[in-house]
Amino acid sequence: MNMTDIRICFVGDSYVQGTGDPEYLGWGGRLCVAARRAGYNVTSYNLGVRRETSRDIAHRWLSECERRLPATTENFVVFSFGANDVVIENGAPRVPENETLANLRAILDVATARYRTLVIGPPAVPDDENIARLGKLSERMGEVAAQMEVPYLALFPLVVNDAQWMDEVRANDGAHPRAAGYARIAAFIETWQGWWFGMRNTR
Repeated sequence: MNMTDIRICFVGDSYVQGTGDPEYLGWGGRLCVAARRAGYNVTSYNLGVRRETSRDIAHRWLSECERRLPATTENFVVFSFGANDVVIENGAPRVPENETLANLRAILDVATARYRTLVIGPPAVPDDENIARLGKLSERMGEVAAQMEVPYLALFPLVVNDAQWMDEVRANDGAHPRAAGYARIAAFIETWQGWWFGMRNTR
C-alpha cells in the first residue's frame, strides 16, 4: 500500500451525504473503498448536509475542511451542490442562478489555493419543474470550473436519460436513489480522468 497520508473531504448536499442509500456509503464512500482496495491510504470525510444550498456551503466549507486537512497530509476536496439551489420556494429559486455561480467561484478561488480540488455537478431528477433549471445550472457551473481550470464532471447529462438512475429515484423518494444509484455515480466518477484515484489514472 502507498502509505502517503491522503485526506479527502466531500463537501455538498444530500447527494454527497448519500441520502437514501441503505448501505450508508453514498458515492463518496464507494470511491474511497475502491481507492483503498487499489492501495491508497485514504481517510475520507463526508461533509454533505441535506437541503443545503451553495449559499450554506460557501459559509461553512472552509472551517470544516481546515479541521480535517492538516498541512502535514496530502489533501483533496470534492465539491458537489446545486440541486437545492434551483428548488422553488415562495415563487422563486432558493438561490438565484447567478448567485450560485458566484458562490462556486468564491469557493474555488479559496479551495484551489489550498487543496487539490474538483467539482461534481448536480444530477438530474424526474421533476419537470426543476429539470430544465438543473440542466442549465449544470452547464453554467461547468463553464465557471473551466474558466478556473478546475476539473468538472457534469452528472446531469450522464443520468438525465439513464433508466437505471431515474427508475431508482422514482421508486425511492423522487429525489434520491438507493444503493444502485449511488454506485452508478461512483462508477461515472471512477472512470473519469479527473478523479485522482480512478481506473484510468495514476498519480
